[in-house]
Amino acid sequence: MNLKTLIIHTVQYNHWVINKYIDWLSTKSDEQLNQEVISSFPTILKTLHHIWQTQEYWWSYISENNDFDFAATSAITDKEEIFNAIRNNSQKLMNYVESLSEEGLTKNVKIESQWFQCDFSKYEYIQHIVLHGTYHRGQIVTMGRNIGITDAPMTDYNFWNIYKDAEVANTN
Repeated sequence: MNLKTLIIHTVQYNHWVINKYIDWLSTKSDEQLNQEVISSFPTILKTLHHIWQTQEYWWSYISENNDFDFAATSAITDKEEIFNAIRNNSQKLMNYVESLSEEGLTKNVKIESQWFQCDFSKYEYIQHIVLHGTYHRGQIVTMGRNIGITDAPMTDYNFWNIYKDAEVANTN
């Protein structure tokens, strides 16, 4: 397997997981999604918002638009807007990665922000986006368990990898 295939599978998996989580969390009440729990972020919805906002931040560098607007993304607090925003970001990231050549994936992008400076390849930033989301999705499952939500979907990469072709066939 080459780098492009690996990164494409990674963003396809990420998109699938995000959709699984949104479908799952859509069945929960606003009260549950906004119930405070001790974690990195105080509520499930705020944790999901953070995942999306961070994806948008990194997207602005990967796409080389550098147009991230922290204030604008912070202003979005409505559940449906957050759900739609994270789905849309995940879809555009997946489409973008699928359109890149291997050379495009290995292109370095220099970032100079107020917090850090780095100069890594696009695929490393893409990998960071997915791993960051995975970390916080794990927190969401734990937060949910702490407030009585015990029906989190199965989202292991191996599960997706084994059944992805069957799931794609069932959605067509």
